[in-house]
Amino acid sequence: MIIAKAVFEVEPWDGPAVPWAARADPWSWVALDAACTDGQIGLFLAVLASRFDVSPQDGPARIADALVAEEMLLVNGGLRVADTATGSVVVPGCCAGLESWHEWADLAAGRAVWLGHDPEPTVEAIGDDLRIWQNRGSGDHVDIPRAVLPSLLLGVRRDLVGFLGALALWGVRAGLGERTAALVEAVGAMLLPVDVRDSLTSSGRA
Repeated sequence: MIIAKAVFEVEPWDGPAVPWAARADPWSWVALDAACTDGQIGLFLAVLASRFDVSPQDGPARIADALVAEEMLLVNGGLRVADTATGSVVVPGCCAGLESWHEWADLAAGRAVWLGHDPEPTVEAIGDDLRIWQNRGSGDHVDIPRAVLPSLLLGVRRDLVGFLGALALWGVRAGLGERTAALVEAVGAMLLPVDVRDSLTSSGRA
């Protein structure tokens, strides 16, 4: 079975722990879906805000304001694909952005997609399959049938819709009040732009 998940990369911070954001191993990967805990949601927001020199110690409200004020949100990440039969896993390369995960749809049309570097994931067409290599044709790889790719991406879309729902509930519990809707809108614009929602739905029906 092939599994695709939207993931972000955990960047280390040197400050003390805060109660609203989980700690995770530096450079590890965390998946985004409806099952995310409050701590994982807080961690995601803290990593997003770190690009704007906002620290976890500033608190959820300050971080929400910083994210809503930005025109574009970026975070290291992308899609992690795994084959449960072989145990092989391929993760995004360095500098790949979670905000570009939907570009995987171009693979089904035979177009090239940049998946990061160091290691540098690459895609090789083998018959009706797309072989996703972890590092330029070597190391672990996962074979994805072209016909299966649209349904995998629709599954990622559903996960991200679920994550946005979890984020909205988190905002209420975190006491963000009216900031919650604006925060969900800002993060949603990064993860699920309107044109992407429509295109993925259409390709999945096809």
